[in-house]
Amino acid sequence: MRVTLSLRRLRRSVRAGRSDAPGPAIDLLGRIGLVSYGVVHLVVAWLAVRAALGAPEGSADAQGAVAEIAATGAGAVGLVVIAVGLVAFAVWQLSAAWWGFRWVSGGERVRKRVGAVSKAAAMLALAGVTVAFLFSGRRSGDAGARETVADVLVLPAGRLLVLLGGVVIGIVAVTMTYTGVRRTFMGDLDVRQVPSAVRRLIEVVGALGHVARAVALAVVGILVVTAAVASDAERAGGLDAALRALAETPLGPFLVVAVALGFGAFGLYCVADAALRRA
Repeated sequence: MRVTLSLRRLRRSVRAGRSDAPGPAIDLLGRIGLVSYGVVHLVVAWLAVRAALGAPEGSADAQGAVAEIAATGAGAVGLVVIAVGLVAFAVWQLSAAWWGFRWVSGGERVRKRVGAVSKAAAMLALAGVTVAFLFSGRRSGDAGARETVADVLVLPAGRLLVLLGGVVIGIVAVTMTYTGVRRTFMGDLDVRQVPSAVRRLIEVVGALGHVARAVALAVVGILVVTAAVASDAERAGGLDAALRALAETPLGPFLVVAVALGFGAFGLYCVADAALRRA
């Protein structure tokens, strides 16, 4: 019943033409991509909780989530739908970065357009992970991060480039924290007809989700900076390595579960985002 209502809301959103998407097809597919993005975060949250409880198998990152989804009844067809939806949302965000967010002006419009480019990059990256899994099977996200850092370290000024990459990741984490704390993400949603209680719930899960993702991303940035300083690619890593680093702190399991709950909250926010997004 809830799924039917959500699909009806999506169809109404497309027919209303209230978004900055370049056409109804991109609008609908992009909203499906947002739901897919939320599902991936929910699966990552589940994998992270399992890791905090001591489960040895699986990686709590996008690669692990895609593998879990592939193992369900959705299989390859589900992954194709996810990849197409993610690419569609990336196209939507790139078009919004060019001419969207017309309801704000000045610095706020610039900030939102830069954020749209960042969202497009994240969607394309996850789509790439999904397509890579379809063609070559599962691959560790941490291994990919270490290989990338190793390739850059051998370049002239490689350590500096890796260091700058870590700093950029940190800046993105700070920006994400600002978005969560200030709840500026609500400006991208059309909530005029949403009951106040539901609107507050969306604000809460969205804020928690953005902050949790910022914490994980900040740890990834620290790992990359550490790899640059030590000139050792093995010290770098992705989301799974970041969660394992948190797990090694005195409050390890509690921190990992807290971040996992935040990822789950972000997954729920993505579903609301898909139904209500206007840019």
